[in-house]
Amino acid sequence: MEILALRRRLISAPILRLFRRAMPTMSQTEREALEAGTVWWDADLFGGRPDWSRLLATPVPTLAAEEQAFLDGPVEDLCAMLDDWRITEELHDLPPEVWRFMKDKGFFGMIIPKRYGGLEFSALAHSSVVMKLASRSITGAVTVMVPNSLGPAELLLHYGTEEQKNFYLPRLARGEEVPCFALTGPEAGSDAASMPDTGVICRGTFKGQSNVLGIRLNWDKRYITLGPVATVLGLAFKLYDPDHLLGAKEELGITVALIPTDTPGITIGRRHIALDIPFQNGPNSGRDVFIPMDGIIGGPARAGQGWRMLMESLAAGRSISLPALSTGAGKLACRATGAYARIRKQFKTPIGRFEGVEEALARIAGSTYLMDAARVMTAGAVDQGEKPSVISAMIKYHLTELMRRAVNDAMDIHGGSAVVLGPRNFMARVYQAIPISITVEGANIMTRSLIIFGQGAIRCHPYVLKELRAAADPDHAKGLREFDRAFFGHLGLIVRNAARALWLGLTGARWASTPIHGPGRRYAQRLSRMSAAFALTADLAMAVVGSALKRKESLSARLGDVLSYLYLASAALKRFEDQGRPAEDAPLLQWACEESLSTIQDRLDEVLRNFPNRAVAGLLRLLIFPAGRRFRRPDDRLGHRVASLLLEPSAARDRLTAGIHVPKDTSQAVGRLDATLVKIVAAEAAENTLRAAIK
Repeated sequence: MEILALRRRLISAPILRLFRRAMPTMSQTEREALEAGTVWWDADLFGGRPDWSRLLATPVPTLAAEEQAFLDGPVEDLCAMLDDWRITEELHDLPPEVWRFMKDKGFFGMIIPKRYGGLEFSALAHSSVVMKLASRSITGAVTVMVPNSLGPAELLLHYGTEEQKNFYLPRLARGEEVPCFALTGPEAGSDAASMPDTGVICRGTFKGQSNVLGIRLNWDKRYITLGPVATVLGLAFKLYDPDHLLGAKEELGITVALIPTDTPGITIGRRHIALDIPFQNGPNSGRDVFIPMDGIIGGPARAGQGWRMLMESLAAGRSISLPALSTGAGKLACRATGAYARIRKQFKTPIGRFEGVEEALARIAGSTYLMDAARVMTAGAVDQGEKPSVISAMIKYHLTELMRRAVNDAMDIHGGSAVVLGPRNFMARVYQAIPISITVEGANIMTRSLIIFGQGAIRCHPYVLKELRAAADPDHAKGLREFDRAFFGHLGLIVRNAARALWLGLTGARWASTPIHGPGRRYAQRLSRMSAAFALTADLAMAVVGSALKRKESLSARLGDVLSYLYLASAALKRFEDQGRPAEDAPLLQWACEESLSTIQDRLDEVLRNFPNRAVAGLLRLLIFPAGRRFRRPDDRLGHRVASLLLEPSAARDRLTAGIHVPKDTSQAVGRLDATLVKIVAAEAAENTLRAAIK
């Protein structure tokens, strides 16, 4: 005990004083965003020693019988009703019968419990519905996404009063109310917390009753999906109490309220047209709109808690909608573009046999394998009770970027048939919509540069958050004890990861322990090595660069890429294991892991080349790359094997593209391609015999 007390006085106390001076200033909204949600597999990866047994023991995500029946029934029926050419070129909206069908069948109430009239679907089912719809119509998918994502229903479920839940949730589930959520404004986009929209607590008249305690609101919002057709508006604003009607505090902070759109003073502005994708989107504003205090979601007790509520809800919601849409687009590209590349011939050869096209097909297939693996694993985590704030940022950014790459490749392969708009063009609208997914729910540049590693370094690290809390503790004696424990634990972690990274680098991780056998074993070992390398690099970056790392966005972005690809490759391994290691899928696993490991290696190299302290950079390079950089991107032979999976019917192709809408009607372009592929492959042997005879 005396040695411990001496250590605290002579070592920890001076370091704690320096730490407090060096700590970056952090606003309340930043603190709430950083502390929102939970950590899961990302914490294992950040610790440098991932527990593969724990990951594999996570239950395999599966759909309930009623969820599968909904996908096979109402979702298939809805897909058949969605004529995207008519929606985009003629109506510029969903047809009235589609709106009615969505409401009647409960599409707007997937996340609402059955006791309120909702479907109470799992996150995996919610994701699967959006994915299937996205493979048919982006407009249809977005329209279903929004009521089930960050918005009134999600917020009411977790924070609403019983009265609010009992009134609104059944109406939302039945489609009697159409919700939207207004966060973004002309002066507050990515920096949503800087919103100038205000609410002032005062007394006023509401529905003929005078002297009602309430809030007078003024706001301007834009880019609000479902805004033009919404009947109930979720609103984020800054709440003030200048007359101290609630208490001593004047600035209460960001608050969220639920307001009927027919409330006097609300204006629904002119509709936005987002890149000619006609989902409902537009601005709204309010001038001296008065609502009672029970309009706050959760009632007066939740005044000023809106930002935390939003961040907690976003942690789960962002894990589902856009990752599902991105995966649906990737699967559509796989299924239809692979068929097209086998059917379409130039120079008497299917274009899919040309190496340039094979390279693009391999990227489409491998990227989709990564996307679907991450989608399913993350939805499974949400269904196990996680609210994975860092993981949700990872997969929002990387799955939308992988979709962008896959769709770009598909457009290149289809050529003119994808460029010329028309009823048979199934790729162009997906291509047009890509920047929308890149922009919403956290713009991708900001997500990559500021959020993934910036939040991950604090939330996922075993000790950093403990150190920050100890440093901020007003009880200095207690703070010193907690800091001492966390700081020396942190030092021990750095030493262990340095030794581990060097050993695994020198041995190629051949003796790294893993329960995985078969084709995935070596990849699990290499990912363990890269996890240790990442953890060491992240710790030394935080130690050397300190609070300035917040402004070193390029370094932060590259470290975020490393963490993200560790997660994506882990998801690919879990998928392969969960599916029973199908031999036909081994090329997809190999492509996904080699692409991920190569990206991890390249980003770490870029971190070291741009590291501000050259001596530390040199030491790090020696520790994490003692034998040089050995990982390579997938070679042409592997690319050929992966591309070939898309060029003919097979169980592997079906697994890769499972869950999308493939029309049985051969008058539909995708249905015709799918049916024709079967016939082309069946006739190929006879055709080759005939060609040989003619020669």
